[in-house]
This record gives sequence, structure tokens and C-alpha cells, in this order.
Amino acid sequence: MTFENLNLTPSILKALKDQNYSQPTSIQEKAIPLVLERKDVLGSAQTGTGKTAAFAIPIIQHLENDDNRSSGRRRVKSLVVTPTRELAIQIAESFSAYAKYTQIKNTVIFGGVKQGSQVNALQRGVDVLVATPGRLLDLMNQGFISLKDIEYFVLDEADRMLDMGFIHDIKKIIAKLPRDRQSLFFSATMPKNIVDLSRQILRDPQKIAVNPVSSTAETIQQFLYKTNKSLKPALLLHILDNPEMKQVLVFSRTKHGSDRIVRNLRKKDINSAAIHGDKSQNQRQRALKEFKQGKVNVLVATDIAARGIDIDKLQHVINYDIPNESETYVHRIGRCGRAGEEGVSISISDAEELTYIRDIEKLTKQKITVIEDHPFPQTDKPMNASEKKEFEKEKQRKKQEFFANRNKKRGAQNPGFRRGRR
Repeated sequence: MTFENLNLTPSILKALKDQNYSQPTSIQEKAIPLVLERKDVLGSAQTGTGKTAAFAIPIIQHLENDDNRSSGRRRVKSLVVTPTRELAIQIAESFSAYAKYTQIKNTVIFGGVKQGSQVNALQRGVDVLVATPGRLLDLMNQGFISLKDIEYFVLDEADRMLDMGFIHDIKKIIAKLPRDRQSLFFSATMPKNIVDLSRQILRDPQKIAVNPVSSTAETIQQFLYKTNKSLKPALLLHILDNPEMKQVLVFSRTKHGSDRIVRNLRKKDINSAAIHGDKSQNQRQRALKEFKQGKVNVLVATDIAARGIDIDKLQHVINYDIPNESETYVHRIGRCGRAGEEGVSISISDAEELTYIRDIEKLTKQKITVIEDHPFPQTDKPMNASEKKEFEKEKQRKKQEFFANRNKKRGAQNPGFRRGRR
């Protein structure tokens, strides 16, 4: 199967050739014909399967064939809603690439930056709008965006959208859409709340499922280093000392953890940057751009910030913290080894995280290769139930003690200080 077999227009085929795309991925092969037939689609597909092209290419072809734009300002005919800024930017870039030899125009809107340039782009007129929910509703409420002309609607990464608390925003957006439209709905997982939401959006949808979330690419080698929690920073440096580690995506569970990793790496003159929710949009974009350009060797990210990151030929992913959800592990390591390329996933586990490793192996039905010979072996033992209970109790006590001392100190420095006063 080639893209030529999918009855695409010469302009789109030419653009795909520029991108060195010759054969469609599984989801593209299944979805593109259905979308071209103007069917609603319910797609189950994880990040890295090529789903952006699966909906962008046929939408561009529809818009190109319709070619009913008036001589006045372009009206928004297609809307793509996605949860994160990074993903929105990348989807817009994909639309631009595939529509390179057409007259189709797109723009992207997201929060965290001033809206002026986004409003200007909208006022010039666009055919395709890619948006995050919050900024979309803001500009709708201000009268800068109308959805009355929407013919093609895409809800992408629906499960992550709900995880991030966007369910009410999504329902508000849906309520403003014309009833007569084609809708495409993509989600990595299909729990009941996602299925219920899809029923509000889709009419008689065609269902497609690709690469269940339990599967990992055969091209990805998976390795496990067991160590103590306190030794993780040193072990990470040891791993990164390998000259093959030229471009590495490191996953941290928390924002503060990401920043701490970067500080430790920079002390050893390793070019690194962090992306997470506390970083400004400009900081995140700059870090991602420099990583892609090779100016930053190690990009440290939280799961939400990394959603939708698409880096060609990325070979190395490191799980500095093991995720407590096995599906998240599959999403993480799916960042490397794409499009048939080889990839290497390295997980660094302390004693308490070994239970997550067992869950991952159970889900993926694969054993992760353990690296025994390294300078920072695991000597800690997992806590039993009573030890864990005592540990949590002590942690809570120390937390309360910290805040009590901090407030006492503030009170001494400022006699007028009262906790909780505004």
C-alpha cells in the first residue's frame, strides 16, 4: 500500500513526497478512505501511530476539492481541538506541510501567550483552526471566532483532554458546532466516559483501532537499571556518559523533579532543558526547538508536557521515575523507535518502583532486560505494609513541622503576619 493507492490529489502527494512519506501507517491506511467518504470516525490510537496525518490529509483534500471560498475573508471550515500547546503547534505544522502545494491556510491558538498575533491571524482568515480548549473559548466569548461554518471537526487525544479537566470546555464547544458536520474522534484509551463523550459528538461512526496501548514497538529495546532512590542522579550521569547518548528524552514524574534533574546535569556541563506546566510557552517552545536542533542534548519532561512531542529519529528515552500507570510507560517509550527506526528505552527503578515494573511487564507481556553490571546497584529493600504506613506518617509529620516553622519565622520577621490573610 502506498499513498498513491489512497486516491489523494497530486498536490498532497507532492507534499508527502517532500516529507519522505511513501507508505501510510496502519491508522492512515484505515482512516483516510473513511474520512474521504465523509464518514464520522472513532479512532483508538496512541501517540506515534501517525494519526495527525490520518485526519489532516483527508481534511485538506476535502477543503481543496470544495474550493468554495468566497472572495471575502476565509471562514474557518475545519476545527481541531487538542489538549496541549505543544501538540497544537505540531498539528498546525503538519497541516502546513501537507497543504504546502494548496491554497489552504491554517493557524493555531493556545493559552500562555498574548492573544494579539493569534487574533490577527484569525482576522486575515483561515480554513483550518487548531486550538486548545481554553483559548478557543476565550476568543469565542470575545467574538473573534465563530464556529457556524465548521464542516470538519476533530477532537484529538480525548482521554488526555478529560484527564486535564477539559470535559466542560469540550461540551461548551460541541454545543456551538453546526449539527451538519463531519466529526473525527481520537483517543488512546476508550474508558466509559470517553465512549459516552464520543456518542455526543459522532453520528454512526466507523470504528478503527490501531496498536493497542499494551503493545510496544518491536524496534524498541527495553533495559532496566535497579538502584537506590538516592543514587538515581549519579546513575543517570553514568548512563548519559555513553557517547551514543547524543539526544535523550528523560521523563520525570513531577515538575520540581524535572528542574532538579536539569540542575544536576548542568553542574556536569550537560546541555539540558526542562519542559513542564510551570514553564512559559516561549520557554517550552524554545527548549523543544533547541532539542530538535541538537543545541540541547537532554530534554527532561513531565508526561503532560511531553504529550504530542514528535521528534524524528529520536533513539533514546529514559524513565527517571517509573510511572504508576503502565499505559503511561508505553506512551513514553513510544517517543523513540518510530517509523521503523530503532530505539532504546532505559528505566531507572528504586526498590519501591519495582512493583510498577511488574505491572508494566504484565501489561506488555514483555520482560524488560535487567542491566546487572553497573556502579550503583540497588541495596534498599521495598518497605512492607507497616513500614510504608509509618513512613507516610513520618513524612506528614515533617511536612506539618516545616510549615509550622516557616509560619513562625514569618511571624517573627513580620509581626503583622497572619497565616491565611490576604
